[in-house]
Amino acid sequence: MLKEKIRRISDWGRRFVAETQGAILTETLIVVPVVTIFAVGILEFGNVFWQRHQVQVAVRDAARYWARCRQDAVFSTCTEQIAANLAFYGQPQPTTTLRVPGWDDPALLEFSPLPDRISVLPSDERYVVRVTGTHTYTGSPLMRLLRIEAFDFSYTHEQRYIGW
Repeated sequence: MLKEKIRRISDWGRRFVAETQGAILTETLIVVPVVTIFAVGILEFGNVFWQRHQVQVAVRDAARYWARCRQDAVFSTCTEQIAANLAFYGQPQPTTTLRVPGWDDPALLEFSPLPDRISVLPSDERYVVRVTGTHTYTGSPLMRLLRIEAFDFSYTHEQRYIGW
């Protein structure tokens, strides 16, 4: 009984090595992990570029708003919070949908000049407002599996101050 089982296994092994089915299985076992890692790498790389682009658009929107704010106006509603909401949510009021997942900390946006200085900028001269946004990209679980650490990227946009 045991000899019969050993013979069957041995026959199966010989057929496996001799036939092309074994070669196809072996090639598949070698190629599939490589192609999978390559595909996931392409997707991860694309996600980094997408998030960087979203941060660029957000910072540009906040800088446009900030360049048109005039704090000394009677009915001015310009605030740093509205500019941050424009950057994080794409609209003046916060919603549940962020432009970039995990990017909603006001400390990640820097405004220059600060709100108390923007009212003294004359609109007829070439003063520039500057907004800088920073985001930490943490990535997918594959990055943590490969021990690739999170990294920061930032974007700065300058806009001529024109006030309202």
